[in-house]
Amino acid sequence: MIIAVLKEQAKGESRVALVPESVKALTKQNLEVWIEKGAGEASSFTDQTYIDAGAKIKDSATEILSSANILIKVQKPEPDEIGQMKPDTVIVSFLGALFNKDLVEQLKKAKVTAIGLDAVPRITRAQKMDALSSMSSIAGYKAVLIAADSLGKYMPMMMTAAGTIPPARALVLGAGVAGLQAIATARRLGAIVEAFDVRPAVKEQVESLGAKFVEVKLEEEETETKGGYAKELSEESQKRQKQAIHNHAKRADIVITTALIPGKPAPLLITKETVGEMANGSVIIDLAGEQGGNCELTKPGETIVENGVTIHSPLNITSLLPVHASQLYSKNISALIDLLIKDGALNLDFEDEIIKNATITHKGEIVSPAILKGEL
Repeated sequence: MIIAVLKEQAKGESRVALVPESVKALTKQNLEVWIEKGAGEASSFTDQTYIDAGAKIKDSATEILSSANILIKVQKPEPDEIGQMKPDTVIVSFLGALFNKDLVEQLKKAKVTAIGLDAVPRITRAQKMDALSSMSSIAGYKAVLIAADSLGKYMPMMMTAAGTIPPARALVLGAGVAGLQAIATARRLGAIVEAFDVRPAVKEQVESLGAKFVEVKLEEEETETKGGYAKELSEESQKRQKQAIHNHAKRADIVITTALIPGKPAPLLITKETVGEMANGSVIIDLAGEQGGNCELTKPGETIVENGVTIHSPLNITSLLPVHASQLYSKNISALIDLLIKDGALNLDFEDEIIKNATITHKGEIVSPAILKGEL
């Protein structure tokens, strides 16, 4: 059984799918681990550390692709990589199957078994495999640091001989994992924090971190999917939401947006009118750029200034902390591999809720019920 890791091809990707610590645990199970030469360098893991952990370093990606039983990546496989995989190869990575229809077709045609980490169900038993949450936590943390660096003010209250400086005010939109980590980080830096989410159930979590929860009366009684994600709101609820956000955003020094709806464009939360009323020097960090952005003026992957407001929309923000991002991702992968392998052999048990939902394609067919329905 060969488990292999390729050097990531995606632009700006500095993470690696397995770190030496995880490799050591896998080799102790009599599994063979191949690492493409230089795969861990951007994450500060040298080839020698992998060799010391028991891995084999391979110069040729072609050899890896044609030989591996299980291929581990961070980003989705490229078309040329899929073309070199043998049928029944298992590929494990983020796939974004709801958005990448062409990719799913390529995986089906190649008869590759594709397991999407972003399709792992959010159930208690799968928490240790939840790479989305691991990466979202890093994103929320880093977003606040970028905001603090861009803001021309102190974050905490400062009492000086020259006078007292009031604390910065932060508004966090979306109180999922990224939002909650952003709240916690902003509070640690001394900011006054408000947070909004369409899911009333998160109010207690927001308040437990020392932030104020912005409440908006919505038409919907159910605002959360079975998978724990926010549902798309009615037109009237969206109007109420935007007005409430407008009222709070125009008083904020920092706005961090994290709202996503799986399989759909990111909801519009910050209008250009709202940006126009924000104070000169304010900062917006839009973490939803990969799905279009939560701010109407966002340009995904760019930093712009509109009406004196700096709008950052970093793509793949987790790669800015590659060491810990790789370590956490690797632990998520290791937990999933423990489920996939039994007695040194592949064990795809489709009676298992985690395997069934996370398996996008197998033997030329789509398996995941969530992907077949078109929603996570």
